Amino acid sequence: MPAIARLRTIALDTPDPEGLARFYQGLIGGEVTSTVDDWVDLRVDGVRLAFQLAPDHQPPDWGDPQRPQQFHIDLTVDDIEAAEPHVLALGATKHDRQPGADENWRVYVDPSGHPFCLVWDYSGAD
Repeated sequence: MPAIARLRTIALDTPDPEGLARFYQGLIGGEVTSTVDDWVDLRVDGVRLAFQLAPDHQPPDWGDPQRPQQFHIDLTVDDIEAAEPHVLALGATKHDRQPGADENWRVYVDPSGHPFCLVWDYSGAD
């Protein structure tokens, strides 16, 4: 079956679009290609990750059904032990819940409260 659409943008709500764009740029690279009052675009490997101003943003609280996770990003790293201090230095926090701790992934929270995972890809496949 042919695709109906092509991925254009993944947008995250945040009270600080520029700050969150800088966080993700430090985490995954890319180039900020547009900045307006309430929207910042970060282009990474042909994908646009955008950050939209949401002054009353309430971050998800993973595990609380009142504010469920809804969405998260998985990022592959070569060495999770080496990557973790750099991610924390950028402003991420390690989530209290770590269901993958005995496997190959860990859960973190970005500066606006969105969860993301670092996945150690020991198999060499994405």
